[in-house]
Amino acid sequence: MNFDYNRFRIEQGAKVTLKNFATCETGGYTKESAKDEIQNNIRELKKYQEIFYAADKHSMLIILQAPDAAGKDGVIRHVMSGINPQGCRVHSFKTPTKNELEHDYIWRHYLALPQRGMIEIFNRSHYENVLATKVNPSWIMNERIPGLHSIEKLDKEFWENRYRDINAIERHWAENGMVIVKFFLHLSKDEQKERFLARLDEPDKNWKFSSADIQARAQWDDYQRAYEEMLEKTSRPYAPWYVIPADKKFFTRVAVGDIIIEHFKKLDLRFPPAESPEMLAEARRRLMNE
Repeated sequence: MNFDYNRFRIEQGAKVTLKNFATCETGGYTKESAKDEIQNNIRELKKYQEIFYAADKHSMLIILQAPDAAGKDGVIRHVMSGINPQGCRVHSFKTPTKNELEHDYIWRHYLALPQRGMIEIFNRSHYENVLATKVNPSWIMNERIPGLHSIEKLDKEFWENRYRDINAIERHWAENGMVIVKFFLHLSKDEQKERFLARLDEPDKNWKFSSADIQARAQWDDYQRAYEEMLEKTSRPYAPWYVIPADKKFFTRVAVGDIIIEHFKKLDLRFPPAESPEMLAEARRRLMNE
């Protein structure tokens, strides 16, 4: 099914108001028809990943940011299920450790970047440093930044500098062969409530629930403003953001898969040539003569 995903893409310089973006979208799919599309995407991704790995020219970084319970884990599990684990890794970033705080905030993310031929999925990412820390500015003090003695110093210029640095770093990655695709899963507050209640009501899902989820929900409006500014300031042609409706899990998974495939198609991937026709012929001759 053809669907225009460009309307989910944030263009550089665009003003972002999340209330103007749908959270509930089907794209013309039903839950059943979406299963077929997801399976088609799994087959397509498997094909492209094999060539991508063999060509060994590019790497791919897929970034997932979202409110709690928006379905990041489900997207990874369903969309990437056909990918060869040899060529794909997932990294989930938690609260920085003591050792990680001994370095700048990008350091731990650099360590997880994909090498050529590899796909890396960041489940949360360096963007937490302009999201969680912006909503909870006291957390920034843990970074012990020289000259930053109080949260009153966290002014507009501080955050503008962070956006500038992130853009510069991602530009550097892109110029060195990394394909960067960033997804913000846009979940409604009502749907989040239903998913939280399901986690509380179903014993098998209790482990997913954390008291931090309730704290972040109480900061919903602050996070929405932080998401909007992040999308406005850091969506670039070389590292675009897509705002994906997340209330219908089946559509979220279809949309993410379709968009990743489109980015693979732009690369004009080809298997590398054999060493030489003569070598292949000689290898065949020797094998046949064994």
